[in-house]
Amino acid sequence: MKEFKVIEVKRSIFEDNDADAARLRQTLKKQKTFLLNLMSSPGAGKTSTLKRTISMLKDEMRIGVMEADIDSDVDAQTISETGAKAIQIHTGGMCHLDADMTRQGLLEFGTEDLDLVVLENVGNLVCPAEFDTGACKNAMILSVPEGEDKPLKYPLMFSVCDVVLINKTDVLPYFDFDMEKCREYIKERNPKAKVIPISAKTGEGFAEWTDWLRRETADWTGKEKQK
Repeated sequence: MKEFKVIEVKRSIFEDNDADAARLRQTLKKQKTFLLNLMSSPGAGKTSTLKRTISMLKDEMRIGVMEADIDSDVDAQTISETGAKAIQIHTGGMCHLDADMTRQGLLEFGTEDLDLVVLENVGNLVCPAEFDTGACKNAMILSVPEGEDKPLKYPLMFSVCDVVLINKTDVLPYFDFDMEKCREYIKERNPKAKVIPISAKTGEGFAEWTDWLRRETADWTGKEKQK
């Protein structure tokens, strides 16, 4: 039998995407634009959270939102009503955005006149966590009705996020949701993640959330934080 050599090629399928993401962050740094990647499952309250966030920050920073969905432009229309710059990205059936897709969206969007851009990723707790979009920071929303055990079931999502917003605290009396256990589970996955309970309906927790955004945007852009 003829002898032959076997060569094992081990290369991450995400390697090219990671390189694209690093280049995109360099571009954003030069433009002094802070890009936040916001993730969650469908219905957790990304758009309603963004609406209240924009209303609190629109007088002190220039904000844009890129809405990523498999189809429809419902969210982009909702955000545009706040006065923020908005664009809709259709993913063509894909359940996530990668760095090049984000770059293309930003190119069409135009970021030179914006301080803060939020990428509202496709509603999914799996795929979006696997791809570096080139964002400066990652945030996610976990809603009370989903249950406190989600950090155990979807560990990667919680491990890649810099901040976790626990939304819909106004319905805590109606759900068997253990806030302390949830915090504990998140800490197990990601000790560095900041956890902020919020209610997009009542405004609870939004002062802490918007302070975080102000600080991170100012640190990234080098522009003085406004109070």
